[in-house]
Amino acid sequence: MPFLFTLYAIAYLDRVNISYAGLEMTRDLGFSDEVFGFGAGIFFVGYFLLEIPGTLVVELWSARKWFARILISWGLFASLTGLVSTAHQFYWVRFLLGAAEAGFFPGIIVYLTHWYRYEDRGKALALFLAAQPVANVFGAPISGLLMKIHWLGYAGWRWLLIVEGLPAVFFGIITLYYLDDWPKDARWLTDAEHEWITVDLEREKQNKRALKPLSVGQALRHRDVILLTLVYFLRVTGSYGFTIWLPKILQKLSGLTTFEVTLATAIPYLMSLPAIWWVGWHSDKTGERRWHVALPTFAMPGALALSQNVGENVPATIVLFSIAMMGLFSGLASFWAVRRQIKIRPQTR
Repeated sequence: MPFLFTLYAIAYLDRVNISYAGLEMTRDLGFSDEVFGFGAGIFFVGYFLLEIPGTLVVELWSARKWFARILISWGLFASLTGLVSTAHQFYWVRFLLGAAEAGFFPGIIVYLTHWYRYEDRGKALALFLAAQPVANVFGAPISGLLMKIHWLGYAGWRWLLIVEGLPAVFFGIITLYYLDDWPKDARWLTDAEHEWITVDLEREKQNKRALKPLSVGQALRHRDVILLTLVYFLRVTGSYGFTIWLPKILQKLSGLTTFEVTLATAIPYLMSLPAIWWVGWHSDKTGERRWHVALPTFAMPGALALSQNVGENVPATIVLFSIAMMGLFSGLASFWAVRRQIKIRPQTR
């Protein structure tokens, strides 16, 4: 898990560090907010097109090899983003970055089912998903420091993007030699541990096979699938709108320097960590998933709505943004756990 945590932290930072680079990038390149927003968002077009095929590769081929390919290619495109000079170059590199990274996150979710029982996945997913805020807790000030350097006459935001893309390439190479696809491949497990996890996961698979399987068409029409898709669509739309624009919002609201803005941006992410771990732990302890998804989901828009009523009160804004961030991240582990619970349940009429 620590290795997967590290990989996802790198992935998430490479996905959203454009929000920090944008503090100076838009000024240097003359990009409007519309150009910046479109370029930041077109990442998800490439991501969407290849996400499902990439996920199937993990189940049918090799997670180790596929994750390594993803890491190396996205690291290269992430670094190339630091070399763009025009809006069209920005659009293309962000699109290709999304295509390169597609399948990594859902592939990890599938990969975890190879190793963790259903009753343990809430805690495991909470630990894994904590990589998102942790990436920003450390990545925000690091990004602020990188924007202070101007080696070889290049602006700091360029070095930010170039340097932060390189760890993905490095860890992609390590993944080829370190990660195991299945428990049966793990030489570091004892015989007793290997038998325990294999027997339990096989029993879980047999229980699923006992239920009537759904075809792809039936699954897409299934009420629970439609509802979860809608919930996740709205969560992701709100979350990336929030995270990508958060530094610029704080910059315009506070008048802080670029480095100070990156430090302020880290606060909501830091405050979300206890909520993530507690909600995941409590969901596993009680076996309840749905309300552990619903209540945090309600918290994010509620806090963001209240933030519009505090004017230019920066401390109050940061407090409300922290509550929104808690709501954003803390329900995700239970969301993915409940998805596994209902995936093969036949729909009654």
